[in-house]
Amino acid sequence: MTKHNIKIYGTKTCAYCDSLKEYLDERGIEYKYIDVSEDKEAIKYIIEKSGQMGVPVSEIDDEVIVGFDKVKIDKLLGIKK
Repeated sequence: MTKHNIKIYGTKTCAYCDSLKEYLDERGIEYKYIDVSEDKEAIKYIIEKSGQMGVPVSEIDDEVIVGFDKVKIDKLLGIKK
């Protein structure tokens, strides 16, 4: 499997963030999790990159994904159903 640079920006109270992390964990996919409620620079960064204030925001390599978009995540990671 190809190694990807994955970052997930979320908060402790975000159910979609938890679902996204669980989805990747179940597939053994490594990622870095950044809690934007504890990192003010990270929240500025995701607003700048995505134009959104909601979470989760993910970066897979250079692609930004807003929300838990399984179709786009699977495509970028090469996950086949």
